Formats: sequence, structure tokens, C-alpha cells
Amino acid sequence: MPKNAEVTLRYGPYSPVGLSVEHRTFRLEGLQAVLIQDGHKVTLEKIEDWNLVELMVNEEIVFHCNIKDLDFGGDGQLDPLCEKARIAVLDAY
Repeated sequence: MPKNAEVTLRYGPYSPVGLSVEHRTFRLEGLQAVLIQDGHKVTLEKIEDWNLVELMVNEEIVFHCNIKDLDFGGDGQLDPLCEKARIAVLDAY
């Protein structure tokens, strides 16, 4: 996939320890930073599937994971899941 792709980051609600289930973006910050650094346009989209994160490129899901597996905050550089997601977007057709 060439740079400057439009990536839809779909995310579901989750519950941090002891808090209510809601759509939260704290764990998406690193993933967004990595994709934006590569020159992609990232659009957030809420979905109803609990704990799920999906990356869509050209209407196709190219990566998915549990939102709780992503590192909290940060720039995503040290999170291995962010690197896997970055590669999946670059390999998308």
C-alpha cells in the first residue's frame, strides 16, 4: 500500500479494571501515532464489539486485536502490536 492511505481504526468498548464499559481511546494513541508517522490518514470509528480493534484499508480488514493487548498511551514505538499493525497496513492492497 502506498503511503498516505486512508485507514479506518474501528474500536469497541472495553472496561479498564473496575470501571464501566465504554469506548475509550487511551490504548489507541500509540497505534494512531505509528500510522500517522507513516503518512496515513487515520479515522476513528466506534463499533459495538467489546475489546476489539480493527484496521480497515480499502473496505478490507487488514489487522485486528484485543484492545487490552495494546500498550496504554505512548507513541507506539515499543509496542510490538503497533509494529504488526503498521506492517499489515503497508502490505494491504
